[in-house]
Amino acid sequence: MIDILRQKPKFRFAPSPNGALHLGHALSAILNHEMAAKAGGDFLLRIEDIDQARCTPDFEAGIYTDLSWLGLDWQEPVRRQSEHFPAYHDALQTLIERGLVYPAFLTRGEVKARVAALEASGSPWPRDPDGTPLYPPGDRDRSGAERQRLLASGMRHAWRLDMERALAMVGAPLRWQESGDGERGAILANPSAWGDVVLSRSDAPSSYHLSVVVDDAVQGITHVVRGLDLFHATSIHRLLQRLLGLPEPLYHHHRLLLGSDGKKLSKSMSDTGIAEWRGQGFSAAELRRRIGL
Repeated sequence: MIDILRQKPKFRFAPSPNGALHLGHALSAILNHEMAAKAGGDFLLRIEDIDQARCTPDFEAGIYTDLSWLGLDWQEPVRRQSEHFPAYHDALQTLIERGLVYPAFLTRGEVKARVAALEASGSPWPRDPDGTPLYPPGDRDRSGAERQRLLASGMRHAWRLDMERALAMVGAPLRWQESGDGERGAILANPSAWGDVVLSRSDAPSSYHLSVVVDDAVQGITHVVRGLDLFHATSIHRLLQRLLGLPEPLYHHHRLLLGSDGKKLSKSMSDTGIAEWRGQGFSAAELRRRIGL
């Protein structure tokens, strides 16, 4: 913590170019920009484009246009995750060599079927804070020889964190310093609530959890400002930071903007994008007032 406080403050806004930015993104970007200015620090932009199937150059161009229209500027060059796959591979390899991850061969459909069968028999299956069923045992308990045989066969797999081993290696409880719109102060992390999280898949070289802690460390991010929907995910990030020997930023999880259905704004639900508001004649100042700034 002392090292972080001695560094020049660095904040970042890290959208994925898989859809148009909406008002929730505007809130997060503006808060990061303003908090960086107030702290005398830097505001960085990161493009989280690991999902090559959904991320497009047009959406990325739209991000730059929207942020510029909002009156924001950022340091160059912009970090694009698709240009740094080797860094995520190296982090994963470190965890593999330490025996902290394992190859997981069940497909999403197979996991869903197993969980459904268990729950049909009256046995509720634990879920993570986002409501996703935890990965069932089996792959984690395979022998080394069996894992090597399956890997050699070319069978598709993901790499999952062995949560039990990881927590045993860390030992002492993990915490983070929080200054956001929910709980504040020293927050006790609870990584086990997420089970054996995915760190890499056959169709993506890194998960959000792994890439975000690597990127924050490489870019020297001192303050992570993001929505409350990622509050619980910070437990996983603190665990990975400790396992990989990465610095601990300060965290600020801000309020979410909700749609008329009471749910957070979402690209997948085609909530009104910043460009559409602009096209309707709204000014950047009016948009700021609309999101409570």
